[in-house]
Amino acid sequence: MTDNRARRMWKTLEPFNAITFFAPETRQATDALGLKGGWMSYFACRSAPLGAASPELVTAVFYNFHPSMVSRALPDAWTRATPEQVLAARLGAVDLAVRRLFPDAPEFGRAAEVARQAAEAAPLGGRALGAANAALDWPTEPHLALWHATTILRESRGDGHVAALVAAELDPCQALITASAAGGPSKELFHLARHWSEEEWAAASDDLRSRGLLDADGALTDAGRALRQQVEDTTDALADAGWRALGDDLTNELHDLVHPLSAVLMSDALIPPDNPMGLKW
Repeated sequence: MTDNRARRMWKTLEPFNAITFFAPETRQATDALGLKGGWMSYFACRSAPLGAASPELVTAVFYNFHPSMVSRALPDAWTRATPEQVLAARLGAVDLAVRRLFPDAPEFGRAAEVARQAAEAAPLGGRALGAANAALDWPTEPHLALWHATTILRESRGDGHVAALVAAELDPCQALITASAAGGPSKELFHLARHWSEEEWAAASDDLRSRGLLDADGALTDAGRALRQQVEDTTDALADAGWRALGDDLTNELHDLVHPLSAVLMSDALIPPDNPMGLKW
């Protein structure tokens, strides 16, 4: 995929947001609340801005997780901790993680300032996760304000990505199949991280073949590549509205401020090379 402005900024900001999901501090914080396991921690932390959301709602807005995977975590998580407690725990975990990962305490102030402007320009209409995070109070510490901004931006983009997948008539499992076939995360990783069974993957692949999108070997056809490119182009176009509003000068400045931070996170293997986000450096 070509790195246009929106995609370049996603690649730059995503690692800083992903501290929440890959740093051990998050699991430690949610364990202390009584949540059980990494996936309960993940679903509770990411969905807490929505309130005590049902598994059906979270399955819908997260889109590509198997429904049974979500229902094993929710609503049980909300019997152990309130969304407000989970939000406080995830913010505290990010605080500890950033201080550990960046012990020399780089200056986050300007990055946080520009990132907040970007987040406040991000489109929120029809974007449940983006809007829910944008409704939260802004942290006062610069490194946490930067993380909060990256969360709003990535969830706004993700909501737009779901809209693009729905418009392309790619159901959740088919979204993963086509992403993997286009050079994204491996099928094996998606099986582990999203829990669609071999039978479900095969049935979804058969439907894609009937539509002329996959060939007999599971590779994308020309039509399949075009449709997947359309999804990515639409995702970028929907996300670019915010960057267009921010302007090139501030967008480029934010990139230059955050890129070195994200490079540390990727090079130190906090985020594995084969990751479910499809983030490659």
